[in-house]
Amino acid sequence: MSHPRPLKVVILAAGQGTRMRSGLPKVLHPIAGKAMVRHVIAAAAALNSQKTVVVVGHGAPVVESALADLADAGVQFALQSPQLGTGHAVQMALPVLQPLPKDGQVLILYGDVPLIQPETLKALLQAAGDGVGLVTQHLDNPTGYGRIVRDAAGVVVCNVEEKDATDAQRKITEVNTGILCLPASHLEAWLAALSNNNAQGEYYLTDLLGMAVQAGIPVHTVSPQHDWEVAGVNSKGQLAALERIWQQHQAEQLMIEGVRLADPARIDIRGALRCGRDVSIDVGCVFEGSVDLEEGVRIGPYCVLRDVTVKAGAHIDAFSHLDQAEVGADAVVGPYARLRPGSTLGAGAHVGNFVELKNTRLGNGSKANHLAYVGDATVGERVNIGAGTITCNYDGANKHRTIIEDDAFIGSDTQLVAPVTVGRGATLGAGTTLTKDAPPDALTVSRVKQLSLTGWQRPVKQKK
Repeated sequence: MSHPRPLKVVILAAGQGTRMRSGLPKVLHPIAGKAMVRHVIAAAAALNSQKTVVVVGHGAPVVESALADLADAGVQFALQSPQLGTGHAVQMALPVLQPLPKDGQVLILYGDVPLIQPETLKALLQAAGDGVGLVTQHLDNPTGYGRIVRDAAGVVVCNVEEKDATDAQRKITEVNTGILCLPASHLEAWLAALSNNNAQGEYYLTDLLGMAVQAGIPVHTVSPQHDWEVAGVNSKGQLAALERIWQQHQAEQLMIEGVRLADPARIDIRGALRCGRDVSIDVGCVFEGSVDLEEGVRIGPYCVLRDVTVKAGAHIDAFSHLDQAEVGADAVVGPYARLRPGSTLGAGAHVGNFVELKNTRLGNGSKANHLAYVGDATVGERVNIGAGTITCNYDGANKHRTIIEDDAFIGSDTQLVAPVTVGRGATLGAGTTLTKDAPPDALTVSRVKQLSLTGWQRPVKQKK
């Protein structure tokens, strides 16, 4: 393989997307939890591009604001207004692309073709060499696409748009996806020579193919491994269909790696999901951000995990919601549990139904099995937290921390008014409201005296 040439990338993202029927610019609509254009930018980044220029138009301020965090990664913007075709879009990008590397390549991508894979693009760059590279596709029904015209020897002669094609050319099934690699040394001259003398009155980027042929520069084509890589999105229906295709692809990859999916059609991965051996995932689960499931983890149905690590052998039972949390080895969470950001469970810990943890460390073997809120707390090992327990961590202005040391027992319906510490081995009787530290190895109880009144009459409803 030859040494890779310097690369710069142009992503066309100026379209209005009227068929989306949305105030959100089309390229910002999400697929797999990430704006379509971000998928394309990530594919370009995998190619080690020197600079990526996103051509914006409709909703330009919104798009630029949404991608502002990528400036340090070499993403810049060019404005196309009005929109006069793909060729015009690259003309608008040209000043931002400067300086063009004389021995380099310029890759043209599309912000509404979100699932193009880096492997396909690497093959395109390699095939193009010093010439032009084009991603093409054979379709049973090529209606609406530009056709690739070849000579008798199979050499690409030009691309012709359907509205400009003859009846014979419309029968061609090889179509132009628009994804194009151009030699940087010719780009400026070719763009300057573009004409809008066509049925649309636009400047077609694909006219550069004919210029290359006239100049004796070969046009090389590659096809994507998957048809969905070059699928564009123009409507909410197309977006939903492509989402399902991508989720199915991710599910198939997981199963190849040994993950058991109860139903590969009912999983949503909106980020990066990494799984060890013998992981089992039930139906309806959603994984967002960065999620790591170690060996033997079981995820019950309809769970949501966002930026979570689950250690080996842990179980997450049905309808649990975990966000920016870590679950220790062999721990059990749920059903119907919620771990909010900053929560960490030690090995063998249990968080049961209708228990919420926030910014809390629950130590090895500790349990909060039902109906509790534990927030801003450090809980030691082998602690039992009874039903109805609440750490009262917020005074209306500031958060305060509760510390529960090893082997403590917290009785049901207890309120711990932070800041407060429960000593090692302490027991809090049920119904206690703890406002001062509880000493270790002692029983602390805070209750009103129980009274029973004989002869008391329950009120009765007055007759009208």
